[in-house]
Amino acid sequence: MPTATYEQLLVETLPQVIETENQCREIGGRFGELIGKGRSRTRNETRLMRLLALLIEDYGRCHGLPPDDSTPAERLRFLLEHSGKTPADLLPIFGQRSHVNEVLNGKRKIGAEQARKLGRLFSMQPGLFI
Repeated sequence: MPTATYEQLLVETLPQVIETENQCREIGGRFGELIGKGRSRTRNETRLMRLLALLIEDYGRCHGLPPDDSTPAERLRFLLEHSGKTPADLLPIFGQRSHVNEVLNGKRKIGAEQARKLGRLFSMQPGLFI
């Protein structure tokens, strides 16, 4: 199966400025699909994922979602929500359910090794989680 071009991905997704919660859910769903692909994501899919992240971030700025200066816990909750992963998927990274809950609630910091593992899980830069 040939790799889709960036233009083909754009036509398939039809990204646009998000103005409604329904549009945000649709774009967020596509974003989640791309996050879920992890390392199997093509360069073009990564480009599309970044564009969708900007659209979602813009919508969030206007509708009370975490801003650019959001905490690592807020970013992690956002990625969980949009990737289809659950807190249970974080158990291998944090070891205990209580530690997962503390991290998600901002009561426990994310260590460097945990950030690397989260980076691999979501195919993101580890610095996002520190």
